[in-house]
Amino acid sequence: MEQPIKIEDGVMYIKDFYLQDPQAAAILATYPEAKWPEMTRRALKIGLHYLKAGAEN
Repeated sequence: MEQPIKIEDGVMYIKDFYLQDPQAAAILATYPEAKWPEMTRRALKIGLHYLKAGAEN
């Protein structure tokens, strides 16, 4: 069975990514749709760095 998330050479591949968060969706919807992928990538990156900092404490 194929994994929904895999990491190869430092690149994360996320298959069928779903996020149920009406507040986040409302914020994203205020920006042009063409910017959504980059903004989502940046938000995920920021969130993962935040989690890393918490794991070190």
